[in-house]
Amino acid sequence: MKNLNYLAFACLSLISFLGYAQPVEEDYYPIVTIPAPEGVLLEVGGLTTLPDGRIGLSTRRGDVWVIENPYMINGEVPRFTLFASGLHESLGLAYYQNAFYSAQRGELTKLVDRSGDGRADVYETIFSWPLSGHYHEYSFGPKMDNEGNMYVTANVAFGDEEWWRGESRVKWRGWTMKISPDGEMTPWATGMRSPCGIGMIDGEMFYDDNQGDWIGSGAIWHVKQGSFTGHPAGLRWADEANSPIEVNQETFYNTFDERRIRKDGRAVKPANIQDEENPLTMVKAKETFPEITLPAVWLPHAILGVSNSEILKDETGGGFGPFAGQVFVGDQGQSKIMRVDLEEVNGEFQGVAFDFRENFQSGVLRMTFGKDGSLFVGETNRGWGSAGPENSGFERVVWSGKVPMEMKTIKAMPDGFEIEFTKPVDIASAKNPDSYQGQSFTYKYHSVYGSPTIENEPLEIRGVKVSDDGLKVRLVVDNLRQYFIHEINTPGIKSAEGELPVLHPRGYYTLNNIPEGAKLNDSELSKRPKKTAQAKSIKAPKPQPMRAQNEVLSYEQVMPLLQKNTCTACHKVNDKVVGPPFAEIAKRRYSNKRIVELIYSPEPQNWPNYATPMAPMPQVPKEEAEKIAAWINSLRSGD
Repeated sequence: MKNLNYLAFACLSLISFLGYAQPVEEDYYPIVTIPAPEGVLLEVGGLTTLPDGRIGLSTRRGDVWVIENPYMINGEVPRFTLFASGLHESLGLAYYQNAFYSAQRGELTKLVDRSGDGRADVYETIFSWPLSGHYHEYSFGPKMDNEGNMYVTANVAFGDEEWWRGESRVKWRGWTMKISPDGEMTPWATGMRSPCGIGMIDGEMFYDDNQGDWIGSGAIWHVKQGSFTGHPAGLRWADEANSPIEVNQETFYNTFDERRIRKDGRAVKPANIQDEENPLTMVKAKETFPEITLPAVWLPHAILGVSNSEILKDETGGGFGPFAGQVFVGDQGQSKIMRVDLEEVNGEFQGVAFDFRENFQSGVLRMTFGKDGSLFVGETNRGWGSAGPENSGFERVVWSGKVPMEMKTIKAMPDGFEIEFTKPVDIASAKNPDSYQGQSFTYKYHSVYGSPTIENEPLEIRGVKVSDDGLKVRLVVDNLRQYFIHEINTPGIKSAEGELPVLHPRGYYTLNNIPEGAKLNDSELSKRPKKTAQAKSIKAPKPQPMRAQNEVLSYEQVMPLLQKNTCTACHKVNDKVVGPPFAEIAKRRYSNKRIVELIYSPEPQNWPNYATPMAPMPQVPKEEAEKIAAWINSLRSGD
């Protein structure tokens, strides 16, 4: 029987070989599902923690609930009280001076319980903005600064015919709005496409966006007043009297081609140009328009999410484990949470992103830390699709008290990077430069929906230096590239005690600036033996066993290719996640050649039941794409 559960078989084989089960996320951060009231579908749009530890929760269906005992102390179920109803798709919730604040589609609303009966009896409009009626005009927030000012972000609409192209049909779509407690609105910044995730980190405004036109991949931006973060739709309102933006839309489109193409009377969706000479990147565009704000941290698409959401700093002081002070980022499409550590270099934010926790029951949209240091997670997937199988969810992540073997952080150094681990490493493996791998890459800046990775280059690791306590490793990299994402992989690292592998062995550092300072001398480094280094420099191919011309790879053989090329981020063998299962693709009876073509130039219209379109993957080597295609077709049952 060809269509087996290959993954379970592979895992069991690994356990048998090693003699023990490898650690998994659940060992360190178990997920607890919080039961909703009978008959209530929460579809969480907003979460906030009240001063007394209760949780406030708003829903896409327009309700606001207050939850007592969300921690389920003594095994008792939480108590839900309906505080307000009738809102228009509340996608954010804050609590300030005994009142709730929520962004509806068209206004920021204050909700107050004056009578003390636990129900809102005042629904006050703080500020309203226009709507065109397009389905994609979601509004998110608010997040509050130290003075009580509230920040709200507004999605763009899409074209009626050009359904892929973001439009700002009415004022302040694609903008961040700063709204004072008395209702005065200041246009703060633009360049947003789908700014679901907003957060205040140490008094500074940050937001994340999702891959789309002009947005090559998800990323996190530091947003100052007057920032233009890259999507041009909101520039339509740049000439308004109170706009802080200097560049206008006409100038932008006269400079960078929108690629509005018509054929046979119809608009044609622009496609990625493979083998494009000198492609435009956001860094190059910034040379023409200095107003462009670059991402502080890129979140590589399909690896660290496909539809990024809430941004939340861990201020639990260690109550949530060893990552205090770091930032957690949700993802709706992949139903998971990532971890980001920011640092400021030369006056600009940059940093590293890691995977953290997956397998939530629906798309992760909102998060808030409880009074006990646990993390509450609000989920929904209606109309958006998610890896999690349920339509909604309200869950809680609890630190077990065990410290996982992880890269705690990665910092930029004048000659490379410094990795700090949560546990001391095995010195012998850590001193071996072959224990580390990596590459650098970037994305295109164009009107195409998303971007492949481009200008990929392997990291040239000259040598390493391990600290005496085994907690830090310096990597000296000869080909650092400013403004590129640097993937750092630690496949050969294990802990000194227990020989545990790194739970999430890949980190992605966005190197906007290379810090100044002293570089390590060669005499301080552990290097490859001369023979190994020479062999590596000429890239001698490893001898491969002879394989019959038509032989198809097994699951165990193809898995490294699927992981390397990020296929497993969106596809599984039999389960529907962000993309269709491999087994379902096999049922389409495409030829191997046709599957390779679709890897390079996907046709999302072939899979209308999947909300997230696949990005072109021209970076996949053709030989590997052919092997993957042949393996997919081997899953056909009955052949």
